[in-house]
Amino acid sequence: MARVLSAPRGALAARRWSRAARSGLVFLGLLALALVIVGIPVGWTLSTALKQRHEVIAWPPVYWPSDPQWQNFGEAIRRADLLRFGINSSFIALITILGRVLSCSVVAFSFARLRFPGRNLLFMLLLSTLMIPHQITLIPQFVLFQTLGWVGTYLPLLVPAFFGSPFFIFLMRQYVMTIPRDLDEAARIDGASTWVVFARIVMPLCVPPLAVVAVLSFLHSWNEFLMPLIYISKYDDYTIQLGLSFLKGRFNVEWNLNMAGSILGVIPCVLIFFAAQRHLIGGIANVGLKG
Repeated sequence: MARVLSAPRGALAARRWSRAARSGLVFLGLLALALVIVGIPVGWTLSTALKQRHEVIAWPPVYWPSDPQWQNFGEAIRRADLLRFGINSSFIALITILGRVLSCSVVAFSFARLRFPGRNLLFMLLLSTLMIPHQITLIPQFVLFQTLGWVGTYLPLLVPAFFGSPFFIFLMRQYVMTIPRDLDEAARIDGASTWVVFARIVMPLCVPPLAVVAVLSFLHSWNEFLMPLIYISKYDDYTIQLGLSFLKGRFNVEWNLNMAGSILGVIPCVLIFFAAQRHLIGGIANVGLKG
């Protein structure tokens, strides 16, 4: 009897070790792939940011400077005025996040919970706007904002955020549809209105998709270059991406300062992504495909 039982246990242990070995190999392979895809570009950017000017174009290439020039970061901040422009970009990003969260959550709740004539048709029209390239609407938008007298101000960058985004509305609508309607009905039995259901029942359960909307809105607003270039005319109102363009001269580029400024510009994005990583994964993974 002991021999009969020991054989299955040994086979089970062997299968466990085999699965652990395969998982370890997969992990090592993914780690190596991540180092190649992420580590090499980031490492080369940091290396370039710490080089002297002649080391950037040296051949054979200098992989790591013998005397790292940490002052390149301070020089990039001084030349591109990154502190001032970073404050401007932060202001635009925060207002954009506020507008996107408010508008997209209200519209998504309406499509997911309310019943009104033409709801499905309107939702299909909303999704169809995702196929319209931004370049097509660029000139009509400029004409509109120029007629309103908004060119030269932050309004063209801020006001559209309060009118929603098709992708974020779709994302939140799909998530809201996964929330049981029994919660709404229980709240309405207690006398809750539609706005109370929206504010106190549904939205507290939508933290993951709201985090996705907030983080992606920040990343888009922080990294936007074309729209601020078109609508902002005063130097003091420039954003950080416009400031980084000052590190490129007309006839040459100081790549060490350019890479130093780029690293400084991407740090807020990395910090926000890691701070909201748990909500981001949950917000995207838990979106249903109902409707």
